[in-house]
Order: sequence, then structure tokens, then C-alpha cells
Amino acid sequence: MSTAKTEWPEVVGWPATAAVTQINSDRPDVAIEVIPVGTNVAPGYSPSRVRVYFDTSDSRGPVAYTPVVG
Repeated sequence: MSTAKTEWPEVVGWPATAAVTQINSDRPDVAIEVIPVGTNVAPGYSPSRVRVYFDTSDSRGPVAYTPVVG
């Protein structure tokens, strides 16, 4: 069983840049996508990706949802 972290509920409300730093620290093996809420993205699961959705068009905006691997 893998003990690698797969979700980051603690970063909701953080600036997106700080959340990316934390996720990268916990899981340097995943690619992190920073996406404004409301942006259309391609569907599908990827075990090597984490999407961080933030509330504004500025990447320093607060994280809106719990980032998860997928």
C-alpha cells in the first residue's frame, strides 16, 4: 500500500502559489496544474497530476477546492 499523499484539504483558502509549494514538497513526483475556477479542462484521470483551482484570475488567488491527485 502506498503512503504517498493524495489530497491536500489544508490548503483550501491558501494563496495558490503557497499551495503549489506545499504540494510539490509533499509530492515532487506529480505535475501541478494551476487553474482558475470556471476554466474548461480536459476530463480524465492522471495519477501523475494535481489540479489546483483558485478563485481569481491571479495565480496568487485563494485555493477554492481540495487539490487531489488525478
